[in-house]
Amino acid sequence: MSGHSKWATTKRQKAVVDAKRGALFTKIGNQIAIAARQGTDPAMNPSLAMVLEKARLANMPKANIERAIARVADKSAAALLEEVYEAYGPGGTGIIIEVATDNKNRTLPLVRHTVEKNGGRLADPGSVMFQFAKKGVILISETSEEALLTALDAGAEDAEETEDGIEITTPDKDLMKVRQALLDQGLTVAEAELRYVPTSTVPVEGETAEKLEKLLDSIDDLDDVVAVHTNAA
Repeated sequence: MSGHSKWATTKRQKAVVDAKRGALFTKIGNQIAIAARQGTDPAMNPSLAMVLEKARLANMPKANIERAIARVADKSAAALLEEVYEAYGPGGTGIIIEVATDNKNRTLPLVRHTVEKNGGRLADPGSVMFQFAKKGVILISETSEEALLTALDAGAEDAEETEDGIEITTPDKDLMKVRQALLDQGLTVAEAELRYVPTSTVPVEGETAEKLEKLLDSIDDLDDVVAVHTNAA
């Protein structure tokens, strides 16, 4: 099993090339604020360290990062809630939607409207989730056989060469440990995050694939949405 899919690649390229920087920073800032509840020292809080790495790769300004962390101590700031919604997309594809919101009574109807407007429908809790597993996913820039073997020795469950490098799948609890082992071996970590990885995939092509891509992009464009995952292949 691997975390790689063309849909993840599309989302990554979209974030780097097309996305409005302000919207991207808002999403990352919400993730930082949530992670910082477990402690504001990244050396003692792996979840925060992981999100701060994402902020660094996105060139998020230091002031934005500091404001996001400061929300933990700001009693007047609206509390952020983490929610996960499940949906079906074109072709019977499964979709997992992660959000961070200060008002789920606003966010849920907006997500539902966006999904239904683009040919999908929200699903009952658990009806889609069983098709996914929470995994760590790491992308390294190197593509050599030596790098592949190093990744497996570092504790990867799976490693697959992609057009962007080598994508590595780890148990969720081992993400930061494997990431550090790769860095210690001199490899370039371009991305490291927790992701809902499909345990099996649904093939889509042609018009169905185009409809799915439009749906995923529309969901991802919502301010409260942190990440979108699909089992499409």
